[in-house]
Amino acid sequence: MTRFHGVCTTIVLAAVCALDAQPQVSFTPGPLTAKDKADIQALSVTYRSVLFGCKGEDYADLFATPGGYFASGPRGEVRERQALIDMVIGYDRCKPTPGQSGEPAPTNPTPVAGETGSPFPTPTIEASPEGAKARIINSRGGGYYDDVYVKTPKGWKFKSRTVISDEEKAAGLTPQDFIEIRALAGDDHGHYEDLYGQYNGEIKPRGLGKPGDPFRTSGLKLSVTKGGMHGLAYLRNNGGHYEDEYVKTPQGWRIKDRKYFAP
Repeated sequence: MTRFHGVCTTIVLAAVCALDAQPQVSFTPGPLTAKDKADIQALSVTYRSVLFGCKGEDYADLFATPGGYFASGPRGEVRERQALIDMVIGYDRCKPTPGQSGEPAPTNPTPVAGETGSPFPTPTIEASPEGAKARIINSRGGGYYDDVYVKTPKGWKFKSRTVISDEEKAAGLTPQDFIEIRALAGDDHGHYEDLYGQYNGEIKPRGLGKPGDPFRTSGLKLSVTKGGMHGLAYLRNNGGHYEDEYVKTPQGWRIKDRKYFAP
């Protein structure tokens, strides 16, 4: 299709421009075919391969454009392509000379649910308004991936992959809890800065840490506490940061305490 760079001034040109501007994501409601399910299962197998193979660009290609994201408590909601790449190649084991920081692997490298030899139950892939969804157990403690998939012109992609750790599951937390806390804290993918630093070391906003520090978190970093959740977020283009305590009430999540630390 020819791309029009000028203003679409007629009905015909407006229609052409509208078609040309469509995002790469297409929604696929309705029943899933056996091939759809096989392709989605293959997506998870490829995911593990590129993750442990330290293939950052291939990893980012598994997420839908625009809007596809990876999410976890410590990693935040990672939406930017470069951040997805940096997250994967930032692990110690991906360095030319792996360090000894004790950083854990991102997931258990045993076969994923549904693969031959996997100790985990086979996931059920179901149709959803976006396309498809599945919960994939990835840990003997019951931790899991909560996945949403969409079908694009390049095949099935992740609309979202959210990790719930063993600790978070034991605390009764769900992906929806993290979504609500991020909304409450104002983590709007532009307000808070990405964080960099060594594993279990000091983390700093992009550009303020040591050169070569690996990616740690996109936006709000969350961790489980005895009474709820703790949040850490640095303001973009500021250097100051918030440290929050969140508690779940009958009316939903609330900020119990918010401290601001100047740059």
